Amino acid sequence: MLLGRGTEPAADSDYAAVTPWLPDRRRLYCVGDIHGRLDLLDELHDMIRADAEGFSGSLGVIYLGDYVDRGAQSKQVLDCLIGQPLDGFEAIYLMGNHERAMLDFLDHPNVAAAWLDFGGQVTLMSYGVGVGQVLTGRPPEALRDELVRNLPVEHRQFLEGCRLQHREGSYGFVHAGVRPGVPLDQQSADDLLWIRDEFLRSRDDHGCIVVHGHSITEEAELLPNRICIDTGAYSSGLLTALVLEADSQRLLQTGRAT
Repeated sequence: MLLGRGTEPAADSDYAAVTPWLPDRRRLYCVGDIHGRLDLLDELHDMIRADAEGFSGSLGVIYLGDYVDRGAQSKQVLDCLIGQPLDGFEAIYLMGNHERAMLDFLDHPNVAAAWLDFGGQVTLMSYGVGVGQVLTGRPPEALRDELVRNLPVEHRQFLEGCRLQHREGSYGFVHAGVRPGVPLDQQSADDLLWIRDEFLRSRDDHGCIVVHGHSITEEAELLPNRICIDTGAYSSGLLTALVLEADSQRLLQTGRAT
């Protein structure tokens, strides 16, 4: 369903406002946290294709990270993204904290074993790791070794190639958020991937409108200084795309009655 603006605060005037804009004849579709829900991603891609039909300018799609974990089809989601499913779109892939945790597990399974407890086990099963076995109690190194055997080279290359941020017009695109008061080009990777409270509470001007996921909300939040489009797709069935063009902002969402 095509929507207008999302959830807004009672007093926008408390927030530093940045004027929204993109270059002429440029349209961006920004996709929130997918978390292994290939069914929703396929549905949203169909909506994006239909929405973009007839647009004669430049099209881009920005995925905000967290492609893996929690949902049952992490491997299949990566297969889909690697296959460049949106013809004629410039595709930009950002890294989420879950991709970072998966890469850390591949490199240092004992140190990064916590990944198994916040979605990693489901991802392992999507790669056929431990099928028919109880994963808990198996040494992290054994699980890592089996994952390495089953992980396509293209998947690791894709994960390692994901970017931490992207800028266009008056927008900055990141996975989690930014550290208030720190210029975008000086942000730490940890903050871009993991930050929550300090960023979410901030009403400051971040030098751009920050578009992010990572922190689940029931409805997308379109605020003067930031926009959150993580609507908890893996459990809610609501996968959100923010559509940006010139000074307009609108939403496409799965799981909505038309």
